[in-house]
Parts: sequence; structure tokens; C-alpha cells
Amino acid sequence: MREADSPSIPRHVAIVMDGNGRWARKRLMPRVFGHKAGVDALVRTVRACADRGVRHLTVFAFSSENWKRPEDEVSGLMALMMNAVAKHMAALREEGVRVRIVGDRSGISAGVIASWDTIEAATAHNQRIDLYVAFNYGGRWDIVQACKRLLAEGVDPSTLDEARLARHLVMHEAPDPDLFIRTGGELRLSNFLLWQSAYAELHFSDCLWPDFDAGELDRALQAYARRERRFGRVTASPPDADAAVPLSQPASFLSR
Repeated sequence: MREADSPSIPRHVAIVMDGNGRWARKRLMPRVFGHKAGVDALVRTVRACADRGVRHLTVFAFSSENWKRPEDEVSGLMALMMNAVAKHMAALREEGVRVRIVGDRSGISAGVIASWDTIEAATAHNQRIDLYVAFNYGGRWDIVQACKRLLAEGVDPSTLDEARLARHLVMHEAPDPDLFIRTGGELRLSNFLLWQSAYAELHFSDCLWPDFDAGELDRALQAYARRERRFGRVTASPPDADAAVPLSQPASFLSR
């Protein structure tokens, strides 16, 4: 059995990669060094998710609110995005990672968009794991842009339902997240995948994103495996919190 076929392994994991700036500040470094270390953490996490059978991974790289940050930090993030594509594209292609960039492309430089188009084309036929990078993205923006597209199509309000609106969201080709992880110790969604995460299991970690590794991922997966997902249904009896949860992955992966 593939791990992704087991209910104890989420098909889709979404991550708010928080804590890069604080990680750099603790080391008396400029914030951009934290973002660079964050890219390395992302590469580790993509590989760890693929190894454990996660089929889709979506990460929050740049929010629509991040334009309010200092200009030098924003320009540094744009340059880092292009450098990361150039540095890791060959490895991602060879390891079966399909990359998609989702978000509002208005206001993004032609050079950055060209790098996105390059890595999307280079990895388009990969099937091991889908990596969605949310850049210049906001959950409210996503819902509004879907509504605008529906209005432009002249949709009859009487025919509009959740399924039809969902088909116009930027993540329409992926299943909704099963597990939503936020690092950095903050306890909020921060406008990330608001529609899609309606029934996601939430996991908050104090780990700063550049320190996130396979062990932190395994702790989140273990917490997910112990939860009962009811989607509004009533069960006959509550689950035994102390009961062992069967995992398709060998038990040793939880102790690394």
C-alpha cells in the first residue's frame, strides 16, 4: 500500500513557513539570510513529504500583505525566488517534483515570472509529488478573483454552488488540504487557503521555519494520525486518545 492511500497519511499538506526573520535575528544576521535558510528547509521538507507518501504540498512563500515589508527585503525575496529556481530546478525535476506557482501575478517582474514559467514547464510531467508555491497570494483575494471570473462568465446566481466556485480558485486542481501546519509559534491562518482549509487539521509548531526538518514533519504527521476526521458527522463513541494509531510507514519514522 502506498502511504498516501492510508488515512493516517495526509494527501495534501499546507504549510505557513513562518520564522525566517526571527531565525536570522537570533544569529545577528539580516533577514534575507533567514529566507535563504528557509529555502533549504523547503527543499528538505519536499523530499521528506515525498518519502512519506504525501501527494501534494502547498507552501506560503509570499503573501499579498508582504508588500508592506521594507523595500530591500521585498526585492531580496524576489531575487531569492529566481536564484532558488535556478539552483534547485534540476534536482526537483529529477526527483519527480511537479512545481506550480499560484497567486496574483500582477505586479511581479517579468524576470521572476519567466523563472516560474521555466520551472513549471521543466517539471510539468512529474508525478511523485506536487509542490504548490503560493506567491503574492491571499485567501480573500483568491475568493474574490474566483467571483470575478464567474461574473465575467455571466453565471446565473441560481446555478452557483460551492463546487462551481471552487473550480475557479487557484488551487482547483488539488484536493483540499488535510493537514495545515504553521511554524514559528503563531496561532493563526494569516489569510492562507481560507476556503480550502475549512476542514483541515491544524498543527502549530514553535519551530522556526529554517529549523524545520523531517523530525518536525513526523511530529505533525503523528498528531494528524491520532485525530478523528468527522467532517460534521457524529460518531458512536469518541476515539481512545491512548490507543495506538496504525501507520503504513514503519514506526521508526516517528522516532527519528
